[in-house]
Amino acid sequence: MPTSPPPLVSVVTATYNMGRYIRETVDSILAQTHGRLELIIVDDGSTDDTPEVLAAYAGEPRVRLVRQANTGQTAAKNRGLREARGEFIGFCDADDRWLPDKLARQLPRFEGAPRLGVVYGDFDCIDGEGRPTTTPRWPCFSGRITGKLLVDNFVHFPTALVRREAVEQAGGFDESLTMAIDYDLWLRISLDWDFLHVPETVVEYRLWEGQMSHRTGERLDNAFRMMKRFLADHPGSVTPAESRYAWTYTYVTRACWHAGQGRIRAAASDYLRAARRRPWDRRLWKSLARCALGRA
Repeated sequence: MPTSPPPLVSVVTATYNMGRYIRETVDSILAQTHGRLELIIVDDGSTDDTPEVLAAYAGEPRVRLVRQANTGQTAAKNRGLREARGEFIGFCDADDRWLPDKLARQLPRFEGAPRLGVVYGDFDCIDGEGRPTTTPRWPCFSGRITGKLLVDNFVHFPTALVRREAVEQAGGFDESLTMAIDYDLWLRISLDWDFLHVPETVVEYRLWEGQMSHRTGERLDNAFRMMKRFLADHPGSVTPAESRYAWTYTYVTRACWHAGQGRIRAAASDYLRAARRRPWDRRLWKSLARCALGRA
């Protein structure tokens, strides 16, 4: 009796001026032990040597290259989603690397779990030269995770494998946001789908001087906008206690950043907002103590 082919996985990589790293990224995806995949590379108007680097893959049938004028990472990723044909979708930024058995380890988790929307894992950090560096760790959760996810985004973007139906139902990435776009997508998916954390390293995440995640102020601004709108659009999706905890956590995070930049008045304002929501919050008082000691 003939067996059905393994599922097709669409991998979306948006790139802008990543000629320095894009070859490593592409090679790591094409080296997957799960062979039935398509890689959709959206070159978002690169002006460096990215087009020349990608020309080497012109004869690779698993690679589809889409070039467009620069519109930003959010629109570029949505373009990749529109091009995708797979039952499952993965994402890999153009400076990260997948481990070879990432898909082979994650795909079986979806079998017999029709409401499982996202399987995600762990990562190890590398520096700009590809050398191992310190990797932060934080608690991760499975199941219906909306309340915990609103506090902080623990679903690391390149580690996630997503059921296509879940992405389509959520409507893809919100193009009014420039950062925290994966966080926003995970929250919307979490309203209707289960998440599964598998504590295995599946990605090498690159930390280097030019990456977008260093734009802390912009990321925080986007996070505040996204949280406000999510709670307004989905009342009752989290408990009042979860909402208070999430706002406290986010205000403390921004207060720490303000304090580190020397903006003490702005930091004090955010600490006060946090204290009004959860005056007993341990992280709030630890952060205040560190700030006071730093000033002293």
